Formats: sequence, C-alpha cells, structure tokens
Amino acid sequence: MAAGGIWTSLGLMVAVVVAVGLCRSLARRRLHTHPRLCSFLLELLSTFQVCACTNELSLLGNTEPSPHTALTLTYGFTVLHGVTLPGSMCNPCGTLQPLWGGRTSVRVGGLKIGAQFAAAVLARIFMHFIWRLEMAEPHLGALTQGCGNPMQTTEVQAFCIELLFSVVFQLTILQVENIKPSYRVHAVALLITMLVFAGGNLTGAIFNPALAFSLHPHCFYDRFLTYSLVYWIAPCLGTILVAFVWKSFLGHQKTLKSEL
Repeated sequence: MAAGGIWTSLGLMVAVVVAVGLCRSLARRRLHTHPRLCSFLLELLSTFQVCACTNELSLLGNTEPSPHTALTLTYGFTVLHGVTLPGSMCNPCGTLQPLWGGRTSVRVGGLKIGAQFAAAVLARIFMHFIWRLEMAEPHLGALTQGCGNPMQTTEVQAFCIELLFSVVFQLTILQVENIKPSYRVHAVALLITMLVFAGGNLTGAIFNPALAFSLHPHCFYDRFLTYSLVYWIAPCLGTILVAFVWKSFLGHQKTLKSEL
C-alpha cells in the first residue's frame, strides 16, 4: 500500500476526531440545561468517533510492516480516544456494568446504549459515503467486500474468546479507575493492543457490541444468531460476570472490615 494512502486515512481519522471534539464542546455549552439530551448526544458523538475511526483502521490491517503498523495505529488511536473522550463509555458493556451494579438508572443506561448503537449505524453510513469518494488507496473496493468473516475459528471458541477478553478488559477498567487519567489511558490502550494481537486473527478481538455491529453489519445480516451470540451476548455475559464478582468482592471486604 502506498504511503500516501495511509496518510490520507490518518488525516481522515484526525479530521473525525477534531469534528467530534467541536460538536461535543458545542453540545456541552448549548445543552447544559438539558442533561439527559446532552448525555445522549455526547455518548452518540463519542461512539461515532470510535466506530468511524475503527472502520477506517480496519482497512489498514495489512499495511506493511505487518502487524506492527496495525498494532501501532491501534495503540495510538486508543490513546487518542481516551484523551479526547473523557467520561464516555462508547461500549454497551461499559454502560451495562454500572447498570448491573445499581450505580445508574435503567432509563439512563438504556438511553446510552441506544445512543451507542445509533452511532454505530451512523458511523458505518458515514464511512460508506467517504469510501465511495475513493480518496485513498485503501478505499478502493471497500464497499464490495461484504462480510469480512472476522471469525476464523469455531463458534464455541469465538464465543469463549470474546467472553474472556471482555472479562479481562472490564476487570482492568475497574482496577485502573483510581489511577491518574494520563497514565490510565496508556494502560487501557496497551491492554487493548495486546488483546488485538492475541485474538485479532481469530475473532477481531472486539468485545464491544456496538463496534462489532458497525464493523461487520453484513455478517450480522447473513448470520445474525451466530454473530449476536459471539459479539453481543458473550461480551455482555463477561461484563455481568465481572460486575457480579466485583460487587460480591467489595461486599465481602466491607463485611470483614466491619467485623474487625
């Protein structure tokens, strides 16, 4: 792939990040008196940024030297998302965890999950429009690919991988909650990059239901049950498992402290 094509893709992703940042800032200023609508728009914009950039990154997966370039871009843009989207989940599983733990209401959680899936669809539509313009070499033929078949293993193994990665990811998020934000974004980015390296060739290592739908809509249309089990149910089960264990662990700690 020509270097110019890569730089065009990088410029496009940076433009998306800048545009989303401006829209988020405008939403905060104009909608501060409507907290629910503001929360919905912020989550929608943030998830749109993650999905749009990841859709573009997926076209650069085979860029030489491989897989170093893809992993470097994954790490770099994960850090960028962490820095520019503070307070946003961008992942239904991340919203499900506080919902399961009783730290947020069903209405607020449902609103955020709705925003995340709406953003996933909008990001895919937007990227299809951009790819149709064929501004860069990676865009050539991107619209004719159909289902990219991210599952390169059995359905049971794919289910277990996505569940395991979701557990590891959500546990790490809970562990680094109290770390300084400037360090936390790098720790999370490093973990995501490691998981992508470990399982990217098997399932894509997505562990994000909204992002999975944005990346592989044709696969969901063709094999909805299989893909919903692997990319929706498995990550959600992992998240619920972590929330349950974490809540039980904290409850046990409080009991021991009270006994002491």
